Amino acid sequence: MGIMTLKQLPTTSRVIISPVQTKSDWRVFINLPWLLYKGDPNWVPPLKSDMRDTVNPKKNPLMKLGPYQYFIAWLHGKPVGRIGTGIDEKLNREKKKKEGYITLFESIDDYRVAESLFDCALQWLKERGIRSVTGPQSPSNGDDYRGLLVKGFDSMPVLLNSYNPPYYEGFFDRYGFKKDFDRLAFYYDLSKPVTERFEQSMDLLKKRYNFSVRNLDLKNLDQELVGIQKLLVRSWPEEWPDMVPPGMEEIKDEVNKLLPIADKDFLVVAVDPQGQHVGLAIALPDYNQILKRLNGRLFPIGFIKFLWYKKKITGARSLILMVDPDYHKKGVSGALYFHMFKNALQKGYTYGEGSTIHEFNTKMVNDAVRAGGDLYKIYRIYRKDF
Repeated sequence: MGIMTLKQLPTTSRVIISPVQTKSDWRVFINLPWLLYKGDPNWVPPLKSDMRDTVNPKKNPLMKLGPYQYFIAWLHGKPVGRIGTGIDEKLNREKKKKEGYITLFESIDDYRVAESLFDCALQWLKERGIRSVTGPQSPSNGDDYRGLLVKGFDSMPVLLNSYNPPYYEGFFDRYGFKKDFDRLAFYYDLSKPVTERFEQSMDLLKKRYNFSVRNLDLKNLDQELVGIQKLLVRSWPEEWPDMVPPGMEEIKDEVNKLLPIADKDFLVVAVDPQGQHVGLAIALPDYNQILKRLNGRLFPIGFIKFLWYKKKITGARSLILMVDPDYHKKGVSGALYFHMFKNALQKGYTYGEGSTIHEFNTKMVNDAVRAGGDLYKIYRIYRKDF
């Protein structure tokens, strides 16, 4: 692994935690992974401009939902760790909780650093009347950096998914965090052909239950988003402990972030005869294949690389699948996936990832396995009460 080790630092140094306040602090916070993961072949550098947007309260929907604070850990004058913490007041109202979150945790292989960061984050939450904490959660209330990687360290993550060294799991366990639940990622080998029988069955189900599948109409996006927001409210599982249906402002924030990297052939909806949305599936090209080559910078020459390698992407990540409860077990999810599968094959894609699926969502887990998915990565959400 390319993680910085204690051999580079005196063992007698005291860990110091400082809040992120200035532009200089934010640069240290954002740049820290480049120090920690230097030489790690599976780490994918994020675009620094994207990370700046992620921690910008004007552009981050989660920061609009409650107070937050970010911290940096220092050892012998060097930055060696970081963490973000905050309170999603909308989630707490709707779930009747007093819960906080942690996000964007990083640390050298030294438990003292992790312990100091956890102590500081939890103390900040306690001072605000919070009784429990979960994480790592997405810093933007999206699907990025959600969960700690606990299985699947031997390959690069796909777009928006987390990556971390194996020893992080030991830090969380030692501090007293307990597993809340796991989020699962399934790998699909697109070279395996879909049977003609499966294709015929999808056509029969669409006729029997009177729905159709099409690409999202980007020319009438505002109207589409109204239908999608209503679908999310109807179909959002109540048992999801860390997520609630997004409001229209949150949806627009997320759409504005994803549209520049989206492919219209992977933005798919199912509609009934009246045009009402009854299903939604979203996949994104695996831009991590490109980000790996850019080292965090799109300019001045990174953009040229981006345009060149964009045509050479060979995989995608399916990250959203929602179906109206009235259309469960009627083939909607299969029809959505099949539509995207055909589009992916036409582009020459060789793999796909379906992620991340809550482990307790047994229906979707079973669907993933039946569709030929291989469970190859696991992302854990931890919890600690205090």
